[in-house]
Amino acid sequence: MEHRWVTVRDDAGTEVLAIADAGVGGRPLVLVHGFTGAKEDFTEWLDPLAERGWHAVALDQRGHGESHKPELEASYSFDHYASELLGLLDALGWSSVVALGHSMGGMVVQTAVLQAPERFEALILMDTSHRAVKADPGIVELAATIARTEGMAAVMAAQEMVRDADPLANEIAARLEAERPGYKAFGQRKMLASSPAMYASMLRQITDRSEELDRLAELGSISVPTLVVVGEHDTPFRRPSERMAAAIPGAELAVIEGGAHSPQFEAPAAWWAAVSGFLDALPA
Repeated sequence: MEHRWVTVRDDAGTEVLAIADAGVGGRPLVLVHGFTGAKEDFTEWLDPLAERGWHAVALDQRGHGESHKPELEASYSFDHYASELLGLLDALGWSSVVALGHSMGGMVVQTAVLQAPERFEALILMDTSHRAVKADPGIVELAATIARTEGMAAVMAAQEMVRDADPLANEIAARLEAERPGYKAFGQRKMLASSPAMYASMLRQITDRSEELDRLAELGSISVPTLVVVGEHDTPFRRPSERMAAAIPGAELAVIEGGAHSPQFEAPAAWWAAVSGFLDALPA
């Protein structure tokens, strides 16, 4: 596995993205992290994927990790991220790709495949949704304001004070923090590396149900092999995952026993079995 930077042209101009990849020359596979995530959410799986014949690329999306961080909140949207993903494929010289999208990354992948279906050979939609996630608007607006005015360290401190209000908080995630050395610090590093402008903008878009944006009906047009993956304890995303699997023709649903919102960490053996089994079965 190597870490490098790629210059990408998208609808916002030119930007530099940080990527990690392995298996150069293999079949293209891109892994797209979620909100306040990073490429490191998947880096430990890149070499095993390369061994199975994949050129596996995990990126830091704009506003995350080591990638470009525009200062304007208007620079962050699902359309911007979809354009960025398609621009990355161009920069890598890939005409088409198999894509895995996690959480917000899954929403980005959905947006991209609906805009440019010819660029995708297969999809893995992981712990994600076809629509906005339900959240308390007051807490969302407060968190966005704190990010804008005080920065991401202050957001983390506020989150610690209202952990009971976090829809992703559960016993599985809490146990992983307690039992896996460095895991909590890993999450904190990703949060601190996130752009306050990105956080304020995308938090509102991920949770804004005022416009009732729902991609479910459009997902019925997807014609490539699709695996929908969700942790059995990921309550906010179980029903949306079931609905997506039912809406996409021929899609498979894999509920990861013992997993929550990040089953690649919480139940890695079961997650790997589902993902690698799907990838191995794809037509050449």
